[in-house]
Amino acid sequence: MEDYSSLLEQILRQEQDYQFTKFTNQTAIELGNAILERAHKLGKLIVVDIRKNGQILFHAKMDETGLNNDRWIARKINVVNHFGHCSYYMNVLYKSWNTTIQDNAFVDPMEYAAEGGCFPVLIRNVGPVGTISVSGLSGEEDHEMIVAVLEQFLKSE
Repeated sequence: MEDYSSLLEQILRQEQDYQFTKFTNQTAIELGNAILERAHKLGKLIVVDIRKNGQILFHAKMDETGLNNDRWIARKINVVNHFGHCSYYMNVLYKSWNTTIQDNAFVDPMEYAAEGGCFPVLIRNVGPVGTISVSGLSGEEDHEMIVAVLEQFLKSE
């Protein structure tokens, strides 16, 4: 059986490291545009969705994306909101346990997707206030798209 402990630790470290001191509507717009710019440079077609306190602050779709991507985003957001960790962490955690979110947590697979691509908006000394989601690539690539931009974005904050 594969050892996922170092990957799980890495993702938890990302959740600790990639926290905001404040998160405004303007922050969401700038972050969303930075994610789209990265996807464009890499030749990737994605949907980006950023929410705060349940409100959609940023939602953009590149060509060749559609309703299916929106459904994936909704299911990933449900995972983050339910478990308090990014959806990729939950994906890897369930793999490490050799089970699925549906079998272990008894959630509806039409409503929850433990797949990479949704990261909590965390405010330092406050906690989670929203989500940053990407859909259109593999789960791991969706996650990497978010964290690569967060790393650069938060350096300037």
